Parts: sequence; C-alpha cells; structure tokens
Amino acid sequence: MNAENLIALLIAAPLLGAAVLLCGGRRLDAVGHWIGTALAAASFVIGVVLFADMLGKEAEHREMGQYLFSWIPVEGFQADVAFQLDQLSMTFVLLITGVGSLIHVYSIGYMEHDERRRRFFGYLNLFLAAMLLLVLADNYLLLYVGWEGVGLASYLLIGFWQHKPSAATAAKKAFLVNRVGDVGLSIAIMLMFTTFGTFAFGPVLAATGETSEGRLTAIALMLLLAACGKSAQVPLQSWLGDAMEGPTPVSALIHAATMVTAGVYLIVRSAAVFDGAPDAQLVTTVVGAVTLLFGAIVGCAKDDIKKALAGSTMSQIGYMVLAAGLGPIGYVFAIMHLVTHGFFKAGLFLGAGSVMHGMNDEVDMRKYGGLRKYMPVTFVTFGLGYLAIIGFPGLSGFFSKDKIIEAAFAKGGTEGWILGGVALLGAAITAFYMTRVMLMTFFGEKRWQSTVRPDKTSSVEPGIGVRPEKKPQPHESPASMTVPMILLAFGSVFAGGLFSVNDAFLHWLEPVTGHDHGHPPVSAPTVTAATMVALVTGLAAAWAQYGRRPVPVTTPHGSSLTRAVRRDLFQDDVNHVVFVKAGGYLTRRLVRLDHSVVDGAVLGTASAVGGLSRQLRRLQTGQVRSYALSMFGGAAVLVAAISQMRSL
Repeated sequence: MNAENLIALLIAAPLLGAAVLLCGGRRLDAVGHWIGTALAAASFVIGVVLFADMLGKEAEHREMGQYLFSWIPVEGFQADVAFQLDQLSMTFVLLITGVGSLIHVYSIGYMEHDERRRRFFGYLNLFLAAMLLLVLADNYLLLYVGWEGVGLASYLLIGFWQHKPSAATAAKKAFLVNRVGDVGLSIAIMLMFTTFGTFAFGPVLAATGETSEGRLTAIALMLLLAACGKSAQVPLQSWLGDAMEGPTPVSALIHAATMVTAGVYLIVRSAAVFDGAPDAQLVTTVVGAVTLLFGAIVGCAKDDIKKALAGSTMSQIGYMVLAAGLGPIGYVFAIMHLVTHGFFKAGLFLGAGSVMHGMNDEVDMRKYGGLRKYMPVTFVTFGLGYLAIIGFPGLSGFFSKDKIIEAAFAKGGTEGWILGGVALLGAAITAFYMTRVMLMTFFGEKRWQSTVRPDKTSSVEPGIGVRPEKKPQPHESPASMTVPMILLAFGSVFAGGLFSVNDAFLHWLEPVTGHDHGHPPVSAPTVTAATMVALVTGLAAAWAQYGRRPVPVTTPHGSSLTRAVRRDLFQDDVNHVVFVKAGGYLTRRLVRLDHSVVDGAVLGTASAVGGLSRQLRRLQTGQVRSYALSMFGGAAVLVAAISQMRSL
C-alpha cells in the first residue's frame, strides 16, 4: 500500500471511534474509554508511519496527497474531498495525535467515576477527527468543515457537565464568540473564489503574486479574524478563561494540541497571502503583541489554577501570532513554539488536574500550599513544565521563545525594537505569573480547608448532587494520570533542544514556509542575555511577593489596576457595552422601524382600502327609489352627451 493511501485513515480512526461511542449506547459503557483511546493511538501510529516515509524522501518530494471524491461537482465550482500532507501538516498530525492520545490515557483515570465517560471519549475522538481534517484538507472549503467541526466538539466538551449553569454558559459563550471569527473565514473563502476561481491551496497560493495588494489585504484580514476567534486573540479572547469550566483533559486538549493552535496554522498555511499584504502582516503582529501582554497580565491575578494557565495560553499563542505576522522571519519559529508549547502546556494542565484530583476538585490556589511533599510526581512534572514555559536555559521554551524574540528584533527599524521590547516584557511577566502559580501551589504552608464540591458525576439539578464536606487529603494520582504527565515532561525538557540541533526544525519546515534571517540590530547572545535578565526579574518579583510573604486566604482589596486585572481587564464589560448593549439598541430600533415603516406600509394600505370600501358602501342603500333616481340621472347625462355630439 502506498503511503498516500494512509492519509484518510488518520481521520477515519478517531471518527470511527466517535461514531461507535456516541451511537453504540450504554452497552459500551464498560469499554468505551478503551475504544476511544485505542483509536486515538491508532491514528498516532499511522502518523508515525507516514512521518517515517516522509523522512526517507528528499525535502522537495515530501509532499503527498490523497483524493477521495468530488464533493460539489458543478460547472465553474469544483470542491473535492482531498488531503494534503506536507511538512507543516505532518507536524500538526504528530502533535494532535501524540498529545491527544496521552490526554485520552490521562482521561481514563480522571473521568473514572463519571457515569457519562463513554460519551466523553466519543467527544474527544470527534475533536481529534475534526482537527485532523482541518490540518489535512487541501482546500479552504474542506478546511472550513474541520474548522466548524472543532467548534462543535469544543461546545460539547466545554459544556460536558451541563448540569452546572457555569459550564453551559461557558460552552455557549465559546460557541458564539467563535462564530464571529467563522464569519471572517467564510468571507475570506468567498473572496478567494471570486478572485482566483478556486479555493484549493495550490492554485490560490500560487496566484497571489498576480493579485492586487488590496484584495490580498482583505482576504488576509478576514483570515486573521478567523484566527482570532479560534486562537483566543484580541478582540475575540473572552471565551478562553470561561472554557475552563469543562473537565481538565478538555482544557489540556484545547490549549495544547488542537483548538487554539488552529488559528496559527491558518495564518502560516496562508503565508503567501499574508506576504502579499504588508498591512495585514502589521495588524497581525499588533494583535499578537497586544494579546501576549493581555494574557500575561490577566494570568498574574488569577487564583483559579486553570484560569491562570488559560491566561498563559492566551499569552503564548500571542507570541506565535506575533511570529507569524513577521512573515518568513518568523513562520518557522511560530510553529516551533507551538509544538514545544503543546508539550509543556499539556503537562501543566494535566498537572493542574492532578492537583485538583488530590484536593477534592479545589481550583483556588489560595487553598493549596506545600503540595510538593504529598504529590512528588505531579510536583516534578509540573515543575519541568513551569521551567520550560518561562524559558529556563536548556529546556524547550528557552529555544523556541528566544527564537521568536530574536525574530521580532530582526524585523528591523522602529517596528522591530517595539515588537522585541514587547516580547521581552512578556517574558518577564511570564516568569512572574508562573512562579506565582508554583509558589502558591507547591511551596509554603498548607492552607487546606474543608470544602463542599458539586458532584460532577450527578446529572441532577445543581445543589442536589454534592459531595460530603471533608478536608482534602492530598495524594498522588494513579499511574494512568502520572505516566502521560511524565512523557509530556520529557517533551518539555528535550523537544526544543532536539529541534535546534543543526537547525533541524528550520530545515524541516523551510520548504513549506520559507525563511528569512531578517536584519537583527543586535546579536543573538545579546538577545539571550536580555531574555535571561527578564526571566530573573520576573522570578525575583514573584518570590518577593509570594515566596517571602504569607499567601492571603481571602482576596485582598487591591488597587484599581489589580481589580481591573481580576476582571480580565474588563473584556466582558467592553463586550457587553460594545456588542450586547449596542446590539440591543440596534435591535430595538430595527423593531421600531419594522413596526412603523414595514408594518405601517402594509397596515396603511389595508386601512386605505378599508376606508375607500366604507365610502363606496354608502352608495349601496338598498332603496329602489334611490336606484331609480340614479338610473334616471345616468340616462339624462347620456342623452345630453349624445345631443351635444350631434350638434358638433
């Protein structure tokens, strides 16, 4: 069998799992989690086989494709179900299936007592299948199908515990905010078809050099809007923190390997479009720079461990979008950081889930403290992820994030200095909020309290199904949870270094994305030194505030800035004023217009006809003498008219 024939099986395996688990009924409850995990792992094995086959070819011959059938065969509009596997999509395939399979294994233990575990694994499989379709499609229309599939699966997973109003609301919020971005992708596809007569990657990207800059800018900005929705970038970032209401494996899957990486993939896959639209590239870098600071600042004030990590994800994806906006200078490093981030962020979220598992599902870090003694495996694996994300020398984040900072400076001119400075500031804040998470969770005195937690396995109304009040008894998680954390920790430590040996990752992706070294105003060692200064500064500030002082059990009043950060810099308030209230006002005006103009025209016509009818009705009296008089009068008029005509 040719390797190309295996591409469809990458998607078919998890899609089959989703179909079997969601349609098989309760008879599969006892084995559903094994079926889902096995099929996710099968997809990973197929990916490894294809990767090995790809490595055996020359760089320029590594792209392969598979055509299945013609989806919409009409004259002038051809849409195929066909797949494209090159170095870029192969990178995503291994990340999605590899990290996704580990999250499946972790979920076996984490969701052990949930009575709907079979359905949960069906949704996980559906998520993997949709994301694989997104990155393997050879045209934008098929990519759009995977894009919407990811949106559906995220809605189902975020709201999995729908008996909790907060989870149901968070799922709806994520779904609606992403629909705004999806409008951008649909418009971009329409513009592509009207401009190029197709939406297949090859013809579209090849023809960008013959297209006007204005048209490319419009397409690129619509693609950026779509990326902002899926990757939680400003101004469509408000859904990400609320999405933590879903089970922790969902948070790991969304943040590390699937949903939030889709926007970065879309930009890099559409590199030729952005390269031909410098204004759109500038907007992309601004969006990334603003978001990396926004997410980092928000993460500094979160006491919920998962929401602190959500702010971190927003910030790290901001780094990737910034790098992608730099064009050929940063495309490779955006994907490199995406992959390393997949390892350490998945490990951090799974570590957070392990902490919650041992703390009666408590998420408030003010009620943790000293857990390193009770959860040593979680402490070590989470700690390695922490060191990786802050860019500790030798670990994955050190190699990938430093490259983005260097690329930002290499942009040159004032823009390069500003973007590089923002990236350095973000590195300092990252070190601060992640050190804060480590200190509040694993160090200091224990601050455990008795808690009452909703029973997440109950399908009854909130408040009825609850776990009994008891003091947490921290303990290490089972092997099904710790083994994936250990494997991800290895990726957090070694992936970046392996990618950097002889610029291996750069040479791997360069045939697809291209690369330009730019014009760095300072040397790489100087940038590294500046990054280390930023790291130490953030770490020292966090130690001074949370390592040397007792952690307050209650939320301090704080300054106006602190209160603003705790409210996510008023992102929901802004959305409420700009969109909800403005939309409500517009709706009321449109309703009034409908009543006064549209309905008025219809009802006015009816009233006029009715009034005329009432007037005409007066002529129909039913009296014979009146009708005789009318006939006599008419005859008289007729005789007079005839006489007048004869006289002429």
